[in-house]
Amino acid sequence: MTDPYQTADAETRAQARALIDTARHAALAVLKPGSLTPSISRIALATDAQGMPISLISSLAAHTAALETTPACALLIGEPDGKGDPLTNPRLTLHCTARQVLRGTSEHDTLRARYLALRPKAGLYADFGDFRFVRFVVTDGLLNAGFGRAVRLSAKDLAA
Repeated sequence: MTDPYQTADAETRAQARALIDTARHAALAVLKPGSLTPSISRIALATDAQGMPISLISSLAAHTAALETTPACALLIGEPDGKGDPLTNPRLTLHCTARQVLRGTSEHDTLRARYLALRPKAGLYADFGDFRFVRFVVTDGLLNAGFGRAVRLSAKDLAA
């Protein structure tokens, strides 16, 4: 069997970047603490100043406990357009390591300002004690750009 993945080129790198830059939410895949059972939740998503994914998550959420135990995770971004076969729409899987950002740090303050500029409604809960920012450090990605167009992307390919 031949490798079904194509090499990234300027067009597919741009398509992947557009998916990241325009995503308002993502499906977050984690491992349940103490098991190999996967779990998926929808999270709000934005980007930091370098164009990498960030989110504001509650410590009360099961996915937060999972990320604290096992920071390796995956994000799926891209939504069907509502017409035809949803599998023909582009989508991007990002393999990541989640890194919690501590309150009271300049990094937190910078992410808070950027996140609220991009997601102003999050101002309703951003300062609740159980919410924190998480930065997703991307290791690689898989772009499904439509039927027969699967592309492997390195972290460098995905850089803004």
